[in-house]
Amino acid sequence: MKKIFKYITLSVFGISVISCSDETVLDLSPINNISLNDAFSSPSLIESSVNGMYNAAAIGQYNSTNPNGGRGYIWGAAFVQQGDNRGEDVVNTATFYQLTYTATYDPTTANNVYYWIDGYRLINRANLVIEGVTTAAEAGIITQDVANDYIGQAKFLRAITHFELLVHFARPYNFSAGASHPGIPYREVGIDTQAEIDSEIVKGRNTVAEVYEKVLQDLDDAESLITNTSLTKASANAAIAFKTRVYLHMRDWDNVITEGNKLNGSYEMEDSPNGPFINSYDNSESIFSLTQAATLNPGVNAALASQYNRRRLVAISPIIWRDPSWLADDLRREDNSTPTDVGTGMVFTAGGAKFTLKYKDGVNYTDASPVIRYAEVVLNMAEAQARKAAPDLPASLGLLNQVRDRALADPATQSYVLADFANATELVGAILKERRIEFVMEGRRWSDIHRLQGDDMHPIAGIPQKVANGTPAADLYTLGTAYDGPYGVPAVPYADFKFIWPIPQVEVNANPTLAEQQNPGW
Repeated sequence: MKKIFKYITLSVFGISVISCSDETVLDLSPINNISLNDAFSSPSLIESSVNGMYNAAAIGQYNSTNPNGGRGYIWGAAFVQQGDNRGEDVVNTATFYQLTYTATYDPTTANNVYYWIDGYRLINRANLVIEGVTTAAEAGIITQDVANDYIGQAKFLRAITHFELLVHFARPYNFSAGASHPGIPYREVGIDTQAEIDSEIVKGRNTVAEVYEKVLQDLDDAESLITNTSLTKASANAAIAFKTRVYLHMRDWDNVITEGNKLNGSYEMEDSPNGPFINSYDNSESIFSLTQAATLNPGVNAALASQYNRRRLVAISPIIWRDPSWLADDLRREDNSTPTDVGTGMVFTAGGAKFTLKYKDGVNYTDASPVIRYAEVVLNMAEAQARKAAPDLPASLGLLNQVRDRALADPATQSYVLADFANATELVGAILKERRIEFVMEGRRWSDIHRLQGDDMHPIAGIPQKVANGTPAADLYTLGTAYDGPYGVPAVPYADFKFIWPIPQVEVNANPTLAEQQNPGW
């Protein structure tokens, strides 16, 4: 086996060794055509290695050896598309996401398999960066301050990727007492030697509680180490914002508020709900997004403006479109008959169906991939204020209105007031509905479906039923009443094994420990 590490694939699927062939699932080199030893030998190569980590986050590799042949796994387009299509507020119009949309996936289905594979590829790259940068600082190649910034960025990506995998491959935090049920393997070793392969290949699943603990520790470290402030790379503020998401899933309301308050004054809502998308790289609201450029995006088969705009593979569902909480004159409904005019409109109509115009560039696919923006932090805090042991409903309402009011045709008469809600439960219901409206076509729906199983105020029972796969007819979008059918995709009960994705078959084939820890039913 010449150049053995050329043929090592990191799981991605845990870790496995592929036989000598010309098809490489993952080269251990952090950037193409540079050996691991060389990648951290100079400041410029170290910077390239860090950039390669972000490239892996934005594009992934999918099942191709072409470095630009990915499908946007795990934080590019796929994060949005899979998160949307697991929920009921979009409609898959073709066959592209049909298995995800209809919950007819299995351990070999590409969409969920490569979520895992490219997720762990990114995690390994982050681990290699942490180790390589640490060694480079010790050797005096870069300063410790520069090293700390890079290490913090890598820990941020490691944390959020483990968390994202957790909400697809494991049951929610509150599924068992103390979150003691199986989570996913939390990998903290950069694998580049045979000995590391041998030890890591048998690593099993951490508990959900352990994964959360490690995620939060990595995010705390990222907050303290990162000095970068740019939108398209990890920042200390991005780590803070993401902690509000993690604590929301833990139902730790006080910490959601504590973390969110750290960002007061750092961001503000755009005047228009279209603001974060008209200029997705320069606005007051986006906290962390990934670069998508004409020469660096997942291409026609994955880029957001390709799938959601030009090719119209996913429509807004009549289920959310006709929800009475979404006012008829809400600016987020503004229809643009000329989708290439990016300055106006947030939706467009084609064949009678409604499609998002959040992703504007249908030619070069340069829209940033949104990971977290301030609107989410504000709504996380709003929900936490209403749910905490001593609810602060005025504070909760004020936060909710920060997001909602800028989309209202007449805030003076349409803004919520406390008298609109009899109690905290009703206010939380309005916040949850606002999340569905505000983040439609941004990949956030599955996360909420996952965490609200068994909720004490607004429980969701499994995966809700959906409109039939295919382009919905125009008359299904008629406003005036809530949507009550027809449906074509049945609900998936929470107890059903299909509620969570299976560990990929290629992973369990390679890892004897995980083979014994497959999600029940698969």
